[in-house]
Amino acid sequence: MRPRAAPLPRAPCRSVRAPRAPSGARTFAPASQTNPLRDTRPAVYFQQSACTPQQKRFITQQWLKRMQDGKNEWARHAVEIKEGKRKSFAAHLEERGLIHDVVGERELLHQLFTEKRAGIYVGIDPTAPSMHVGHMLPFMVLAWGYVWGLPVTFLLGGATSRVGDPTGRLKGREQVHSSIRKANMASMHMQLKKLGTSIESYSRRHGYEKQPIWKRALVNNNTWWNSMPFIEVLRDLGAFMRLGPMLGRDTVKNRMNQGDGMSFAEFSYPLLQAWDWWHLFQKGTQVQVGGSDQYGNILFGMDAVKAVSRNTANEQVRNSLDSELDRPIGFTTPLLTAPSGEKFGKSAGNAIWLDKDMTSTFELYQFFVRTPDDTVERYLKLFTFIPLPEIASIMEQQNQDPSKRIAQHKLAYEFVELVHGKEEADAVSLQHRQLFRPRSSTGEPSPMPRSTTAGGNPQSPMSNFTTPQSGNQYASQTNFANMPNVKVTLPRSLVYNQSFNKVLWSAGLVSSKGEGHRVITNNGAYVGSRPGDSGPMSDDLAFTPIRVWPAEKTKEFILGDDLLMLKLGKWKFKMVQIVSDEDFRAQGLTAPGWEDGAESTETEATK
Repeated sequence: MRPRAAPLPRAPCRSVRAPRAPSGARTFAPASQTNPLRDTRPAVYFQQSACTPQQKRFITQQWLKRMQDGKNEWARHAVEIKEGKRKSFAAHLEERGLIHDVVGERELLHQLFTEKRAGIYVGIDPTAPSMHVGHMLPFMVLAWGYVWGLPVTFLLGGATSRVGDPTGRLKGREQVHSSIRKANMASMHMQLKKLGTSIESYSRRHGYEKQPIWKRALVNNNTWWNSMPFIEVLRDLGAFMRLGPMLGRDTVKNRMNQGDGMSFAEFSYPLLQAWDWWHLFQKGTQVQVGGSDQYGNILFGMDAVKAVSRNTANEQVRNSLDSELDRPIGFTTPLLTAPSGEKFGKSAGNAIWLDKDMTSTFELYQFFVRTPDDTVERYLKLFTFIPLPEIASIMEQQNQDPSKRIAQHKLAYEFVELVHGKEEADAVSLQHRQLFRPRSSTGEPSPMPRSTTAGGNPQSPMSNFTTPQSGNQYASQTNFANMPNVKVTLPRSLVYNQSFNKVLWSAGLVSSKGEGHRVITNNGAYVGSRPGDSGPMSDDLAFTPIRVWPAEKTKEFILGDDLLMLKLGKWKFKMVQIVSDEDFRAQGLTAPGWEDGAESTETEATK
């Protein structure tokens, strides 16, 4: 049996160090001192310190060796970069056109990525149920950073979305109901989760095999804002930020002079975003990336993080940042615009959504097929992992016969694969070729994609459910590549006063009510809830295991009378939109249990 390391000394708390363990033994370190991004170590043992609430955990010598090997590898690469034998990460991004403006010194950014495996993050507020194509440029930086071996973080702004970024807006955002906000947050969380996994699969096809040092994380800033006393933010951050520069921002002046004024909440948005960066900065995330319209927020955040780091009341994390390589820095990506020069986005009304129910895969593919000839080479560099020499070869073929749109089809295929997976890309590529085949062709075209209604449900009575597989009509095997639509519409009678095993069945998460009951008894099904099933979920999107509860308890977890969130496993997630039975019938929809005794259940639910 291998020996274990000695237990932590009780005092002094701040200077605790784990003694050196014999070869092959397991040692431990405070969780706050280990890399927080997607920790891949085996969790062998957890210990609560007697003098601090921080968790302690054992880690293996094997893990420590992998981390040291990663540091040594990066140091070797730095030497090769300086000798001109290897390209730096920043130089790679410059070559692909992904760096627009550096918030700081461009040379320092190159030096930082040469010398350090610095963490990068991109934040996005879920003010809509889906991301759009314009959002993908900053996330392409994360995609490249991940395969380059840098720790990357996808930050979902669940808390900041309650305020809304005022940048570029002359009017304040309309307040939305809490259930809509939570639905947007949950939908975008699943989208980012799928994107992270899809990036890994997409990069593998381009020759990037996953390494132990690769790390990515998806975090929601609600996890710290919901437990953060605002007085601490004022103490550590607010005390060092001056009103003059904040009032001098173009966003503020434009709203005050040309718009409808600015609320204190919107005025404080840069403070909130800066605190997010500070929270991540303490864990090694030095670089923030955003669209070109985020330059001001990144600049403010960079200065704020420096000030907090030097002056925070928490002496344990206070850092004078004497070395430039330890300081925060950021950069922006180009802004994606329509041929008219207008910005793509929800506000402009021209967004190309990444959600298949808001913009079908066919429409997404077609959007890139319509890319102008003078833009397609740039988009191939921005949105794909295709090597630059191969892009040059594609453009040579394109220039020989532009009518074939070879480059545009390659771009469309690669983007759909990156976002939705290879199977989806193969299917839509084949569909497009058959639909627009030459007239002399005798092949049978694939059916046209179904249009969608404003509510996001395809106009089909079975739209709520997945394609039948393995005899399971409603609940097919699910992974990131074939993950069905997370939205499902059910009539009130199939949710209210119904036991959860029936609701899971009606929502298409299980193949039968019996299977639903077995999943519940085995603690495999979850409902959006505050911890300990104490009511509807809060903004931190917490879930609690479903128990064999009485049917009347189901309504306790419904948000705003019309939304229920259910989860099974890693990829099965449903946001159940509840409508009246009359509306459900008028839309021509159906669901398991609807035809069998619908009238009696409707009467019972009404009672």
